[in-house]
Amino acid sequence: MLYYRLPLVPGGVLSRAKHHKHSARAQRVYKKRQVQSMYAIIETGGKQYKVQNGDVLFIEKLDAAEDSKVVFDKVVALHNDKELKIGSPFIKSAYVDAQVLKNGKGKKIRVFTYRPKKGSKRAMGHRQPYTKVQIEGIHARAPRAPKAEAAAAEE
Repeated sequence: MLYYRLPLVPGGVLSRAKHHKHSARAQRVYKKRQVQSMYAIIETGGKQYKVQNGDVLFIEKLDAAEDSKVVFDKVVALHNDKELKIGSPFIKSAYVDAQVLKNGKGKKIRVFTYRPKKGSKRAMGHRQPYTKVQIEGIHARAPRAPKAEAAAAEE
């Protein structure tokens, strides 16, 4: 990835761009760096994922039907254009909305076990279940209750 190592010029063009074979590609990378959008790091299935609006992820299987909405409330970090918030361990007021696109199984892997010098061997297969989700929104604050409901809750 040589185009990441080129010196970037603030005007939006790269130095030596005319002579570099990846000049158009490097300029697209530079433009992507300029336009930063909000992203979050969420935790689900014991793993952490960096997500933005519109991302499609293959995550560990969730107990959710296809075309249903899921909410990830374990947000480890949240970044907008101005600041980075890091939770300890999670940000309480942040959540991420997603839609389940598909539930399925991954490609089969072959597992072969044996005991040396004993003539014992066994071949097994495994297909890991997954859930395919599309991120629809990153929210920095929990939804507020309407004022009438809040007043009734206080009484």
